Amino acid sequence: MGELREPLRDLIECGLPQALEVMGERWSFMILRASFNGLKHFEEFLTELGIARNILSNRLAKLVEHGILKREPCADDRRKIEYRLTEKGFDLLPAMLALRQWGQKYGTEQVIEDPVLVDELDRLPIGPVSILAHDGRILGPQDLWLTRPADLGKRADGTIASPAAGLGMGDVVNLAAAKAAAAR
Repeated sequence: MGELREPLRDLIECGLPQALEVMGERWSFMILRASFNGLKHFEEFLTELGIARNILSNRLAKLVEHGILKREPCADDRRKIEYRLTEKGFDLLPAMLALRQWGQKYGTEQVIEDPVLVDELDRLPIGPVSILAHDGRILGPQDLWLTRPADLGKRADGTIASPAAGLGMGDVVNLAAAKAAAAR
């Protein structure tokens, strides 16, 4: 990834330790997966996950504290509480899918997906989670490089790159074209 390295001892300057502080254990991920699957009530999490009551209570509180879930009174019974994903929580979906796909590929036991996660439009399985460039090109490890913020856009040959329009939520990437562009 170039001559520049991240300051590995200085954990404050990296988002990974911050993410692991919130999500760095199994039950937080399992609760998040259950939330993506529509579970909202404490008793649902308890029953579906088989988690101890005190651990569930602790993990839910931590996810709420960090803004990944929010607590809301239930619309039909204000005495009951619902745990709902926030925008910050929904932003964890690509990371969850990447971990799931990695586990399916490299786990010690073969995992048969049933049900299968599909694209709603054509009901075909989703593709692998990929690292995308600002313009939608699929990147591999050989394409990654670390640079200082002041050097953003400065190419190795001295020319200056300008950012493309970029991808937004729901944008479509032509994978065939992106792979062809990446091969050039």
